[in-house]
Amino acid sequence: MKKENRTHILLRYILVIGFILLFAGWIICHSFDNTVMSANKWNDKAMSELSRVVEISPERGNILSNNGQILATNLSFYHVRIDYRSERFLEGRYILALDSLADSLALHFPVRTREEWLTRLKKPLEKPKEKRSRAYKILSNISYSDWLLLRTFPFFNIKNPNKNGLTKERVNRRVKPYGAMASRSVGGVGIDSITGETHGISGLERALDSLLYGKPGVAKKVPLTKDIVNWTDVPPVPGYDIHTTIDIDMQDIVENELNDVLTMCAAEWGVAVLMEVSTGNIKAISNLERNKATGEYIEGMNRAVLGYEPGSVVKTLSMMIALEDGIVKNVDDVITTGHAFAYAGGRPITDSHSTASMPVKEVIERSSNIGMAKIITSRYGENPGAFYTRLKELGFLSPMNTGIAGERPPRIDSVASNRGGRIALSRMCYGYTTEIPPLYTLSIYNAIANDGVYVKPRLVDRLHSETVDSVLPIAYMGTGKACSPRTARLMREMLTQVVWGDHGTGKMLRNDRVRIAGKTGTCYMIENGAYNTGKKRLAFCGFFPADKPLYSCVVLTCRPTQNMFGAASTSGTVLKNIALKMYSRGMLNNSSDYHPEEPKVTKPTIYASTPGGKVEHLRQGLSFTGYRYFSPKNSGKGMPNVVGCSLRDAINALESAGVDVKFTGSGYVVAQSISPGTAFSPGTRITLSLAQ
Repeated sequence: MKKENRTHILLRYILVIGFILLFAGWIICHSFDNTVMSANKWNDKAMSELSRVVEISPERGNILSNNGQILATNLSFYHVRIDYRSERFLEGRYILALDSLADSLALHFPVRTREEWLTRLKKPLEKPKEKRSRAYKILSNISYSDWLLLRTFPFFNIKNPNKNGLTKERVNRRVKPYGAMASRSVGGVGIDSITGETHGISGLERALDSLLYGKPGVAKKVPLTKDIVNWTDVPPVPGYDIHTTIDIDMQDIVENELNDVLTMCAAEWGVAVLMEVSTGNIKAISNLERNKATGEYIEGMNRAVLGYEPGSVVKTLSMMIALEDGIVKNVDDVITTGHAFAYAGGRPITDSHSTASMPVKEVIERSSNIGMAKIITSRYGENPGAFYTRLKELGFLSPMNTGIAGERPPRIDSVASNRGGRIALSRMCYGYTTEIPPLYTLSIYNAIANDGVYVKPRLVDRLHSETVDSVLPIAYMGTGKACSPRTARLMREMLTQVVWGDHGTGKMLRNDRVRIAGKTGTCYMIENGAYNTGKKRLAFCGFFPADKPLYSCVVLTCRPTQNMFGAASTSGTVLKNIALKMYSRGMLNNSSDYHPEEPKVTKPTIYASTPGGKVEHLRQGLSFTGYRYFSPKNSGKGMPNVVGCSLRDAINALESAGVDVKFTGSGYVVAQSISPGTAFSPGTRITLSLAQ
């Protein structure tokens, strides 16, 4: 029996030793093959791996405001995951900590409730361990400070990641700290699907992508003791930081004032650009359009650089050329206008407020189509194409290269010297048959405010990096001179009269703080090849203060549908409110602590809702004191009239009638979005405009 067991044991030893000898032989054979027979192949493969070059993406430059505030930058965020199959994952301790862990997550990361967090954290445990996720995502796009906070939570505070399975994945994102502010002008970025590189796709991000992107670096593979790693051979060069001309405070003012007026008049969209006169620096640019789903205004298409028929704001350009070229020698000369002007047999040109004659200096003030057409055709009627040549010599048709992606130059045709060309010229000179971006219109007004010096609007002021700090010089359109200082002075006087003259189309923009000069413009929109007189684009372009201009501004409002329909009451009001808000903040070289020289004595306004004949008795009783009295008026049918009332009485009257009330401003009601007497249904929203 013992001999038999010994035989079995020896047989097993022989089998084991035989297997070891075979395995050793296999190792020796492969070693010999790798080191001798196939040595060249493996050496080539090693050299191929070690010579492989990896591109290192550079850090994209920041986009900054004029005073260094960040408009767009790169930030690191983290995706947090749990490896439930981690080698030493403490499942029992995890189960005990689930309740307190769910409490902490719900408190600091309220994307889910406590119960939802508990369900999510338990779900992976329902599967067998070998089938559980190795990268179960619990949070996305959290900051590094949030990651540190997460590491203090129960179970996650275990220092060894093998025991809690907690891992983080770093991702870089382009972030705009100010949200939608000037968002279209700043632009956005996207990842190239082929190269994986991040490049600009709109706005400044796109226009200046080559500067912002930087220069990629190069890394080579090097062998270390335990691994082959990337070794930086040529370090990447970060992109330039782009300092824009945007002023955050002014941008905030422009966006809010544009939004308020668009809301009041329920326009489709609006654009406003504020520019510094002496430098051409764009201090603020806002493009808002109505969100059809919510009715609110959001950052929209950058229409400041897209062409539209400008309407009467282009008369300023035509008059400037007429003065500069000697077509008009004396602004006091009288021009006969009449009621219609059928030039070259075309459809008669008319004025909305016609008069038999007027001095040349009143053509801009009265916004006379006839007067402007007669002045321009007197010189260029026989050769209409020469007007196009004159605009080209001025530099008005040249690209501005502002840095705004999508910029288009004006479309003004060089017309033939025939009847059709003459008719086109007579319309072109007062704003039709052309397409001019608002920014180009603004550049002419800015030149007039700047004593004829024609600077280019620009959005980029300085480039900065570790080795370069370059301030970009002021650039000029054409020869840099739009007109002589004398012509500029005469044009400023004409534009001032638009607001302050007896016949001005912008009289409602007068105020006792900032003297405004500018020009209104109305243009009908084209539908199906014809002008639709029910749809308008309303423009106002000007500068302030009128006597010593510091800033120029253009505002374009598209298709207002309620409450206000004139260029002055829409676009002009935006400009006026911008000027007043800047004055109140001391941005016009003034002290923001404004105090009138003598306090004004005003009588208080008394509001009451006294029924029946008592209203008249109260009014009569107060009349001798000089006090003002207002009460809501309701005929019993349609929308109540609350203009002149206090906000309290207006809301009381309107809500009693079943109307939803929204208001802007403070003080007394000066306008209501739905006219008194208009039929309405319960729940209708009305917007009230208040002023002191």
